[in-house]
Order: sequence, then structure tokens, then C-alpha cells
Amino acid sequence: MLQGSILQKLEAAYRHTTRPIRFGVYYKNTLVALCHALEDHILNNEDQPIVITCFQRGKWYLQEADRYADIAMSSREIAIMATSDAGFAEHPTSQLPNVDTVALQTADPVAQEWHLIIVSPKYTSMVICQELSDEDYGIGRIPSSDLERKFYGMWTFEPDLVLKAAELAIAHIEQYKPELAQKLTDHKQAIQTKIAAPEELASVVSRVIDYLKTGDNSLSIVTGQNTLSRNLVSNEVQAFLRMAQLMDIADIHNPMAAAEVAAISETMGQLLDLPAWQIKRLRLAGLLHRIDPIQHSDDIQLTHTTTTAQEAAPSCPLVPGAQVLRTMPQLRAVAQIITHQTEWWDGTGEPAGLAGEEIPLESRILALAADFQWRVSQQKYSTTSGQDIFGQALEQCQQQQTTRFDPKLIDTLTLLVMGLQQGLDLSIMTPKVSSSMWLIDSRWDNHSKSVDEITSYSK
Repeated sequence: MLQGSILQKLEAAYRHTTRPIRFGVYYKNTLVALCHALEDHILNNEDQPIVITCFQRGKWYLQEADRYADIAMSSREIAIMATSDAGFAEHPTSQLPNVDTVALQTADPVAQEWHLIIVSPKYTSMVICQELSDEDYGIGRIPSSDLERKFYGMWTFEPDLVLKAAELAIAHIEQYKPELAQKLTDHKQAIQTKIAAPEELASVVSRVIDYLKTGDNSLSIVTGQNTLSRNLVSNEVQAFLRMAQLMDIADIHNPMAAAEVAAISETMGQLLDLPAWQIKRLRLAGLLHRIDPIQHSDDIQLTHTTTTAQEAAPSCPLVPGAQVLRTMPQLRAVAQIITHQTEWWDGTGEPAGLAGEEIPLESRILALAADFQWRVSQQKYSTTSGQDIFGQALEQCQQQQTTRFDPKLIDTLTLLVMGLQQGLDLSIMTPKVSSSMWLIDSRWDNHSKSVDEITSYSK
């Protein structure tokens, strides 16, 4: 990480905080898909954001300059950083009143970075990366094609991170154009940024998924390079995890719901002696379980939701949140788990009215884990010190056995609570979303397991 670069300064700002930044490695094709998705979201809204971007070299900007003329019509202010080559500052887009260029010096560490920072009244988003050096690649590993160029960094929707990155970028611009830095600061202060509403976030994430998927399809047709394809797929998973992460951040009364439900579900799966692939799938469903209730945006694109006969059981009405997950073939089984978490053991639940062991086992586990976690979180705010919040939450869950919850799973939860009461410490870890391929098992989407096998467990 180059000293003095915006990426390095952002990492340093959060290094010793409760939210240290985790970076990943991205191929150029992944970054192009991400940036185009975020840019096109600007074109399809009237939010008038400020946009700060770095193209490394002017020639890369010129490839996108006409596109940025359209983006400028939907933006309050655009600042473009790049080294001044290939007519960078002379292009007509650069002459627009709300577009300003910053000619970076070749030796400037920011000239090795690729940034897209968007600050809007309704949401924030950014891609912030730095290209790997020849030394980083190592001998014999320097990419032979443009698509294989690698960048180290992150992308996110988190307001704190995006606003800090914008602050650092503006401070860097001040070294070149103080008047532009002041204008950007004024615009930034005028925008009352907040955590994106569920519908807004769903729209952005849906677009990101669609563009990554399009890039993956084009790549497999043109090059067949598995490594580049896996990088795109990994970022599709990241998009969903980031959405879930923001939902938790927005819930001040239960900000660790996803991580805690995932841990509880995973532990219950271990107590039931489920196979490792099923436990991993259950963990991912726990991390994403809150997505389903909030996905009601008309902008959600469902162009890749063809369902095969093997996927049809159990059948149910289409649930918008799960349908978004189904756009990824690797997540269709997870989508089914999340869809049926609202079924009741006695058959009175939704969306399909399944009863008993007709409900997928993982859905039954997820439902109980989510309810228990929520009750524990509520007890933390309503009980006095020393009271057994785990026992109280368990008792409330036990009152719903045979109606809402599987009685055998209540027994499993009882064992878990006994462990918690005796000092068992669940491994609560937020997902490292910069490296998410470990969450996907290749067997998930081939449906090789029968429904009976999936819904059965050790007695």
C-alpha cells in the first residue's frame, strides 16, 4: 500500500478502531462492472450526488468521458483525478460547469489508484482500490492481458467509510486545486447523508448483481478464465452481505443480528451433527436472513430466476427478497431456506403453509435461531443485571413448540442454552466480505440431495 495514497490514509484512520478495514483483491473486469453499476444508478435517479473519481491515467478517463457527460447531468459536482495525458483536460465533458479535472503528477501515489466515491442524500457508495505493483505480482506473474490486472482495496455502502474517503480525497485535491476542494467540501456539508433505506439499497445491490453477472457471462463466453469468473461471483455474494451488514447497522437495538443468528444456527447444526456443507449453507442463510422481509423495491431485476423442476420442491408463492437471492444460482438453496423461515410447525405459517417436516430443516433452524436471538437482544434492554436472559428467551421459545417451532429443535436449543449458561462463548464473527467464496459450496446448486435427506437429522 503506497505511503500517502488515499487508500493507505483510509486504512490508517481505522487501523486501531472497532471497525478495522478488510481489503480484498479485485480484477479489472470486476471493478469495471462494479463502477458501471454504481454510475448507472446515478443515471436512473434524481439524487444529485457529488462524485469523486480517480482514473489513474487520462487515457482511461477518455474511454468513459462521454458516459460521464450523462452522469454530470444527474450530479451536483464531479471531480476527476488522473495524470494529464491523451487530452485528458481538453475533452468536452471536462468543460462542463459541474465537472472539474485534477491533473495528478506522475509520481503521486494516488495516480496508482482507482476510485469512485459517491455521496448522495439517499445513500453512499464507493470503490477504492490501488493497483498492485510489479513487486506485488512477483516474478513471472505480471498479467499478460488488461483483464488480469489486479487491484487491492474494497467497495462498500457504509456512510462512515465513504464520507471519510471523500474527506481524504478532497484533502488530496486541495494540494492541486484549493478552490475545487472548497467547493466539494461545501457540497458535502450540504448533503445530509444517511444510511440507505431498504428500497434504495435493494435497487443499488440489484443493479450491482446484474452487472457482475453480465460480466461473468461475457467472460465465460469470451475467455473461459475461471479465476476472473470466481472474482466476479465472489463480489456478487459480497453485495448481499454488504446489504445485510447495513441493515444491522441501521438497527440500533439489534446491530449484531446477522452475525449472532449465523453463530447460533451454525452451533445448532453442529449439535445436530449436520454435514459440513449443510452447516456452511446454514451459516450463510443466517448472515442473509434479514434480507427477505425488506426486498420490495420495484427496481429489483429478476431476469435470471428461471426455476428447474428440481428446485420446485417445496413450492411456494414468490417472495421478493428470496427472488433477489435466486438471481445467483449458487444462492438458490439459501434463498429457499430464507423463504421458508416464516413457516410454522403446525402449518399456519407463510408463504406456503408447510407443516412439520415438510419445512426444510435449515428453515426450521433459522426460524428458531432468529427468534431466540431477537428475544435475547430485547432482554438485554429490559432486564436488570444478573437475570438469566438466555433462560428467559428459551422459555418464551418453548411456549411456541408444536405450534411455531419444531419440538426436537427446541430440545437442541435447550442444550445450547445450557452451554451458554455455563460459560459457552459462541464465535461471533462478522463476515470478511472481501473474501466470500468460502461461503459457497459447489454442491448447493446441483440439488444432489433429496428433499428427505435435507429435511432429516439425527434423532
